[in-house]
Amino acid sequence: MDYDAVADELYATRPEDFTAARAQAVAAARTAGDRELADRIGSLRKPSLAAWVSNLLVRSRPGEVEPLLRLGEGLRQAHRDLDGTQLRELSRRQHALIRALSQQARQLAAEAGHRISESVQREVENTLHAVLADPSAAEAWATGRLARPLSATVGFPAAAEGAGPRRGTAPAKAAPSRPDGKADAEHRRRLAKARQEAEAAERDLRTLQDDAAAAGRALEDAKQQVERLQRQVDELTGELEHVRGEHQQARFAERTAREAARTADRRVREAGRRAATAASQLDRLTSAET
Repeated sequence: MDYDAVADELYATRPEDFTAARAQAVAAARTAGDRELADRIGSLRKPSLAAWVSNLLVRSRPGEVEPLLRLGEGLRQAHRDLDGTQLRELSRRQHALIRALSQQARQLAAEAGHRISESVQREVENTLHAVLADPSAAEAWATGRLARPLSATVGFPAAAEGAGPRRGTAPAKAAPSRPDGKADAEHRRRLAKARQEAEAAERDLRTLQDDAAAAGRALEDAKQQVERLQRQVDELTGELEHVRGEHQQARFAERTAREAARTADRRVREAGRRAATAASQLDRLTSAET
């Protein structure tokens, strides 16, 4: 048995089947006499629903993995360079790509038998944000073996390390020296404030995007509900028309039967009168012979 192959198979398993599948793999490793492998397999954690959906996305859409990883590298580099133009362009790509991947993940989960909640989908989106911000998170996500969703890092902390001048701009002139390092302190204060404002704007944007995505999903759910109820209305309308047709046929049959009953009753009365007349005539003839 191979550990990587077993781990890949386990994390491709539905969450509700993970524990039983892990126990079978542990038993198989012990039967094979590989206790170390059995212990490693036994230590694998059952994935949460959000982690399973994230793994499902990696396994089902392998072509989407590399573009997201490259985008994360570009974003982190742009933050380090403080390249505003590049940041704006990559941020637009970031939000569009995360929205698209989030919708794909939701659809894949539904096809696999799990309709995920808004909170689970938000955890999936946070995982994708973390992939963009943190190289180690990106590496973990790309394995398709997450046990827990990843936490998004707002503001790309790596930008604070080795920050250089913005691309395409002339070097800033040196500020007049101030005693006791006041120039450096003022620069750090302004930089910290700018970062805080950028992080706050990023949080606001993400919240609004989450709200918009939730509203879009609610609209889609409502549309599906309307379509389902419309199908029921159409089915019931067709059934009602069928019953109405049968009702009209029954009423016609009732009228036909009533007319037949009246005709039969009239014929019975006429036959009775003829029988009475014949009996009376028979009595008269019998009396005449005597």
